[in-house]
Parts: sequence; structure tokens; C-alpha cells
Amino acid sequence: MQKVVTFGEIMLRLSTERFLRFSQSKSFNAMYGGGEFNVAVSLANLGIQSEFVTRLPDNEIGECALIEMRKRNVNTNNISFGKDRLGIYFLETGAGTRASNVVYDRTHSAMANLEKGTFNWKEILKEATWFHWSGITPAISQGAAEECLEAIKAAHELGVTISCDLNYRSKLWKYGKEPYEVMPEMLQYSNIILGDIDTAYFMLGHNKVNPNYQDVKSLPTLYNRIFEWCPNLQTIATTLRYSVSASHQRIGGILYDKKHIYDADIKEVTPVVDRVGSGDAFMGGLIYGLMEYQNDIQKAINIAVASCCLKHTIYGDYNLVSTTDINNFLAGNNNGKVSR
Repeated sequence: MQKVVTFGEIMLRLSTERFLRFSQSKSFNAMYGGGEFNVAVSLANLGIQSEFVTRLPDNEIGECALIEMRKRNVNTNNISFGKDRLGIYFLETGAGTRASNVVYDRTHSAMANLEKGTFNWKEILKEATWFHWSGITPAISQGAAEECLEAIKAAHELGVTISCDLNYRSKLWKYGKEPYEVMPEMLQYSNIILGDIDTAYFMLGHNKVNPNYQDVKSLPTLYNRIFEWCPNLQTIATTLRYSVSASHQRIGGILYDKKHIYDADIKEVTPVVDRVGSGDAFMGGLIYGLMEYQNDIQKAINIAVASCCLKHTIYGDYNLVSTTDINNFLAGNNNGKVSR
């Protein structure tokens, strides 16, 4: 049976109501979220056994986060407890021409204060078939970066498939290291990478090239350089997002396996209910697609795009869709009629 282990930080999400600005808000909607946990939830909803590894504060708020994980059918057997606080992020939801805004409050969180050697990764990963991490975790702190590298090395030694969502967050890299000082060593072990070409070049310490994704024939040359820098890379995918406004997105995707370019048709998504977590939904759909349809790569990227589009219609961080929802979307049954 397929099993995916993800590693990262779960946070308390506090979002404004009814598209209010921070300065207008007298209350916030409280829920949980975080890139790697969102991927684990997506996979659990699609029938894949998933486990989330993280560190939580040893208090009632940490217990609430643990309850949330279990409620979403995500395995929590290897959670570590310590330190005082759970990371928080505040979300001001945009509308129309006004973009959404995120303010992080995760300094000195339990996860940020993580120390190398906290987890026994060879034990955790011994029954896993897939390990997923993202560029958010090594951006949190030096300790989180070192522990993430330990997990990646263990997965590589055990022959576990390793995926990474590059997820560059400029507001997070604040502990004295730049991505190009940390990410190359981690990415050299990764088998699947999700990210745009310029982000990959930047994180690997190279100049950006401003690719034209509409000129598909020009892309293999640019992608091939990433394969040269990442010797274990098998597949790279890119989410195509054309933002008409905060309320109207156009979503597509590209996948390259060093032999062929596979591109998914652009889909119109309007109105947008919640854009946050849509990249994680793409990643979850991609992992599921590559696991279940190894001989149909086009279907894998189609599933990733469908997952991303559907997430835009769901409030909160998680993509609460099933394989039936995705198949209906791919079949064109997306007119919003009531199912009776």
C-alpha cells in the first residue's frame, strides 16, 4: 500500500471575515493550515495513506492542532512536542483588484525551535513509499533546515521517492541564510520538483531567465539545466497561474520528464472563494496522479490542475475534494448544478 510522509509546520490561521481589511476586523476566523499538512490532507481525501511529521507546543493549542490532524484522517504517530507556541499566520482576504495579504507570526514557534536529531527518520520512513517536503520548512530556521535535510537524506538512502514544492516565501528567510545557500543540497536528492523555472534557478544559485510558458518548444532546454543541477530529478512540474484579479484566476500546468512536455488546458476559476492552499492542492493532485497513473503522465498533470481549480472554491487551507469530484471536473461536469 502506498504511504506518503510529509514534513513541515502546521499553523493557526486567523483570517478576516467578509473580505475586511485587518484594520476593520474585530474578530478572526480560526482554523489550521500549512503547506505540507495541506498536501497530507489532500492525499488522505484521495484515499492515500498519509502521515504528517511536525513539532507542536506541549499545551492545549498544540492538542487542538493534533485533534485537527486526526480529524482529517492524517497519521500523527511521530509528532514531537516541545517549546511554548504554535506558529500563527494572519490572512487578509483580497477581492477584485485588491490582493490578499499574509502576516506571519511564527518566530520561536515549536517548529522554528526544532533541533537537528529530533526525529528518527529511518524508523519513520521505513514503510513509506513517498516523502514530501517544501521550501517553506528550511526557510523557518536553521534547525528546521538541518532536520529537513536529515529527513531527505534518510529517504534517499531508503529508496523512498522524494518530492519538493519550491514554495519561495520572501517573508520567511530571515535567519541569515539565503535559499541558494540551503536549497541546492536538499534538491540534489529530490525526484519530483514543483515550481516555476525562475524560482528553481534562483534557489539553485543561478540567474533568472524569464521563461515564456506559452512557447512550449523553448521550455525543455530551460528545464534540462535544472536536471543537470539536480542529479536525482525525474520529473518537474510548474503551475501556470494567470491572475486576472483576486476573484478570477486562470489555472493550467506543465510537466516535463526529460523526454516530453505535457501541458494541461487553462481553466477559468471565478469567483475565487479562497486561493490559499491552491498550490498545495496542485501538489497533492500531482503526487496522487504520479502514483496512480504512472503510465499516463498527461492524466497526472490534468489531475493536478483539476485539484488546484477545485481548491479555489473551498474556504480554508485544505482541498476537501474526492476522486469523484476530480473525475467529474475532468469530465466537464463543472456547471455547478445541484446533485440530486
